Formats: sequence, C-alpha cells, structure tokens
Amino acid sequence: MSNAPRDKRRKRFWGDDDSQTNILHIDMDSFFAQVEIRQDPSLVGKAVIVGGSGNRGVVTSATYEARGLGVRAGMPTSRARALCPNAAFIPGNHGLYQRYSRQVMAILSTVTPDLEQVSIDEAFLDVSGARRRLGSPTQIARLIRARIREAVGLPASVGIAATKSVAKIASSHAKPDGLLLIPHAATVDFLHGLPVGALWGVGGKTAAILDREGIDTIGDLANAPLARLTKLLGAASAHHLHDLSWGIDPRPVAPTRAEKSVGMERTFEEDVRSRADIEEFILAASHDCARRLRAGGVVGWTVGIKMRGTDFHTITRSVSLVAPTDTGRDIAQAAQGLFAREDMPIGGVRLFGVRVEGLQARSGGVAVTLDRDERPAASERAMDQIRDKFGAGALAPATLLGKKVPGRRSFGGDSNEAGAPPADSSAQTHGQGRDPGNEEPTQGTLL
Repeated sequence: MSNAPRDKRRKRFWGDDDSQTNILHIDMDSFFAQVEIRQDPSLVGKAVIVGGSGNRGVVTSATYEARGLGVRAGMPTSRARALCPNAAFIPGNHGLYQRYSRQVMAILSTVTPDLEQVSIDEAFLDVSGARRRLGSPTQIARLIRARIREAVGLPASVGIAATKSVAKIASSHAKPDGLLLIPHAATVDFLHGLPVGALWGVGGKTAAILDREGIDTIGDLANAPLARLTKLLGAASAHHLHDLSWGIDPRPVAPTRAEKSVGMERTFEEDVRSRADIEEFILAASHDCARRLRAGGVVGWTVGIKMRGTDFHTITRSVSLVAPTDTGRDIAQAAQGLFAREDMPIGGVRLFGVRVEGLQARSGGVAVTLDRDERPAASERAMDQIRDKFGAGALAPATLLGKKVPGRRSFGGDSNEAGAPPADSSAQTHGQGRDPGNEEPTQGTLL
C-alpha cells in the first residue's frame, strides 16, 4: 500500500516507445485487503481495512473505497474507524498473505530469473532477456497482469521505465489496477512535475528540510545547486537524490539479496508488567523466528532482544552463540538469558522484540559442537511439516499450549491459512514482508 505523493496532473500517457525501458515494477494493489476480498466475495465494492484492532493498532492495507475517505497505511486504526466507521475491519492473516505472495512471485519467476522481490507485494523485473521470448516490455507487463489476475484473482499495477526508481514511481501512478510506461525520453519531464516526496529515498525528515527551503517538486530539486543540497542533506544524500531527480539510477535488479537478520517485535495493546508474560512472548517469538530461518534455509550466529518501556526508553542486547542455529529452543534460551539480566521497566513493557542476526546458508556448511543434540532441530522441522499441512495453530511448544501469549491470541497468531491458493511447487518461491497489525517481522524475506 503506497502513500507516495502523485503528480496532480495524473497524466496517464507519456508515449509508447518502450525500446529502452527494460525495468518493470510490479506492485499488488491494496494487497492484504484484496486477499481478504478474494477469500470473502461479499466484501467486493466495500471499504475494507486490514490492521491491528487494539488501541495501538495501525492500518496495514485499505481498499480504495476506504482511501477515498482519508484512510492511509500506518494510520492508527482508531483514526481509521473515525474516518470510515462503516468499513469492514479485519485483523489480518499473515500466513494467508504469504501464500498469495508466493504464488504471485512464482508467476513472476516464469517471466525472467532477473527478479528482485522488495516486499511481500512488490518486485522489480529486468525483462531485457525475456524480450525475444515474450515480446516488448509493455507486452510482458500486460501478460504479467493477466496471469496474476487469472491465477490468483488479484489486481496488480505495473510501472515500466529505464530505471528502478522511475519504474517504482510509475507503478504508483498506474494504480489502481493499471499500467504506466515512462519512455526513456520522457523520464525527466515525468519526474520534474512530481512533488519531491514522490522521489524514492525522500522520507518525512528529508521532505521537511526541502520544504523549508522552498524545494517543492523534483524539478526544484534537480535545478538546485548541488552545493546547496550538500549543505542541507550531506554529500552522499545530495548526490544520490540529485541523480535520481534527473532519472539517473544505475542500480541493477538484484535477484539475490543477502539478508542480515530476521526478527519479530510487538507493541503490546496493554503494557506488560509480568516477567513471566514476557518470557512466554520470547518463547513464541523465538519459534516464529526459527520457523522463518528454516524456511529460508539459513542459520544465525547472534540472538538479540529489544525492550521499550512506557517512557519509550529502549534497550537492545545481543549475544553470540557457540554454533549457529535455526531452532526455537536455542533462540529462546539465548533471548531469555539476555532478558533475565535486565530489570523490568517501571510501568511495564510497551514493546518487545527478538532478533537473530549473522545469517548464513545452512547448505554452505556450519560449525557444530561435539556435544550438540540434533533432536530438538529434528523435532522442530517435523513441527514445520505439521503446521504447513494443518495450519500454524496445529502444534506449539507444550509450555504455551492454552496460554494467551502477550500480543497474540494464541501461539501461531492469526495464521489460519485455510482457503489460500496452492503455491506453484514447480516455480521458485519467495516470502517477504510484514505482519498486519502491531506484530511485525522486522526483516523481510524469511517469512
């Protein structure tokens, strides 16, 4: 769900020359919300909002019916209810969205191996190697949209351009459910009429600095003296954004992205004051992390925790392991050991997270200790198979059975994956993104 500013002109045609535009950005429209509509056709045409339902919940996805009333991603759910009281509010089902995401990415992988997934619902393609087989970039984009609609039943918007940054902006202008080509020759004209906040890499802080200086459009940024931009933003940011403002972006589509960490953190609906409750959350989060590590075929060397009190004071702690792991037991022992050395914040815990870092491929050979017991790892892999077949809530650590872990209805959360479309087992799959509501995997691809 993109909130990027758009050109007020909303120009839909910039030319039809796609001879130098080999980069496609595919962005699923209102992905979480559209998946829910796919599961429940009675929601068609209605305002649908996906996100946390508690006092601290946030919107993660909304249909255009809701957006028309001012609802945006990242907005507190309470604010969304005030703006759109008649909307269907859905807490979200991350496992379900992952299944749909894998099917979409499998379709994209049949087009070209030059695929870079950047979130659960978007990816870049370099189709230069697919032109002889599938046609021009525009033809390929139409084919992709049709295949996704036919196989998955979801709308997708596609931006076509000569660079990644311009293709990404173009896809936001193609929404909803559209396609926009920006010919190489039209790149500068397209960019310079956009608000500066539309530029990939301009966040809220940078936008505020530029706004104070009267730099309102990308054209203003492009024509500002580089020395002035350097003084405002620093040399690296100034040069990078100045290049982007002129359509200069040499970054290639990168099919492989080395992930540095995988984690789970939660802002609790109510501040947690019990150490036992936090320990139970650590156990649940550790097993979530371990499951994603195993799914990604990686192990981690370092375990860390993050704890934030009601005064927003935040501490982070980490410990290196004797041997890398992908088991929830090992992660939980390390994380609980870190937590045991810390005092509970006065007033309770507002947020807690568990993270595994220092990742490496399991297939690349890993160090082991002579007395390592492989039985826990084997049992957890068996758990994965059962959970994949019967749902995330089918099996859990015995210490969590029947317990309401802080931040979760039960172990496994909302991962009732029944009714999801089957993944294409013959195609390469990827998983990436963030959980709905307040529960967020803090790294993308290992979900």
